[in-house]
Amino acid sequence: MTVEEFDYDLPSELIAQTPLKNRDESRLMVLNKKTGEIEHKHFRDILSYLKPGDALVLNDTKVLPARLYGEKEDTKAAIEVLLLKNIENDNWECLVKPARRIKEGTVVVFGNGKLKAKCIYVGEEGIRHFTFLYDGIFMEILEELGTMPLPPYIHEQLKDQSRYQTVYAKELGSAAAPTAGLHFTKELLKEIEDKGVAVVYITLHVGLGTFRPVSVENVEEHEMHSEFYHMSQEVADILNDTKKQGRRIISVGTTSTRTLETIMSSYGTFKECSGWTNIFIYPGYQFKAIDCLITNFHLPKSTLVMLVSALAGREHILNAYKVAVREKYRFFSFGDAMFIQ
Repeated sequence: MTVEEFDYDLPSELIAQTPLKNRDESRLMVLNKKTGEIEHKHFRDILSYLKPGDALVLNDTKVLPARLYGEKEDTKAAIEVLLLKNIENDNWECLVKPARRIKEGTVVVFGNGKLKAKCIYVGEEGIRHFTFLYDGIFMEILEELGTMPLPPYIHEQLKDQSRYQTVYAKELGSAAAPTAGLHFTKELLKEIEDKGVAVVYITLHVGLGTFRPVSVENVEEHEMHSEFYHMSQEVADILNDTKKQGRRIISVGTTSTRTLETIMSSYGTFKECSGWTNIFIYPGYQFKAIDCLITNFHLPKSTLVMLVSALAGREHILNAYKVAVREKYRFFSFGDAMFIQ
């Protein structure tokens, strides 16, 4: 299976640069994974597709203002640092540009010295490990100096930083937003609960995998980076009961999906657990946890297109994307949504 099999043509003007004024007014394509049948709706209409007894699973990770702009302490050369994951204490794995300037021992200065980062490890593909040096509380300094790490295909400035967070974001630690959740409002979530749907939250902190393209020709050779996840016992009990009752588990986003499938693949049931996952889902994978998926439209040849193709079939997905282009849906992080049922 080659990466080229997951390519499609996308006019650049369909890449959404800014969020809509109202989160739940984005468009919603409903795709039947068995037949390939397509319906065109708006996101608020998701309510009519959810049934009492269903469980809706959302990722409550919160995005760090993880992009820092600084300069080398010695040469004053401009350096961009993106925090990916906390290794321990003040040591972080980061993505650096331009990486060739950063060697072991290099110090990068941010905010006129309010924050410094000393390189302690040089990895491949722009990865560096830094120890951060500061006085005060790290997260408060990050809030002051950092910016939201918007994906590289978004060229507009984000006027309201909260629009790159879900309304239920809680657990700080992500390098990117779980964007399928951006369509929900608190009011819509309450309506969903009032209908008898269990709304539950798990955590997966999105890391480098979101930013890393597939660079191999054969899909099977691609390696995902590890990301941290957590599920509580309360959520595990609800999901196990949903399965037992023969009801549907509806995952919001590929991050929730990867977490649920990791846990079910590891334990054969849902249970309270935390850990690191590098699960890579592509066609041929047999889903063990989820029944349906709410997701956005993803980049050509990405691991995310491969995941939705595993659920709905490559032909159905590529046809749906072709229809979405024809109907001028908005693509990627701030774009429209798809419900695969």
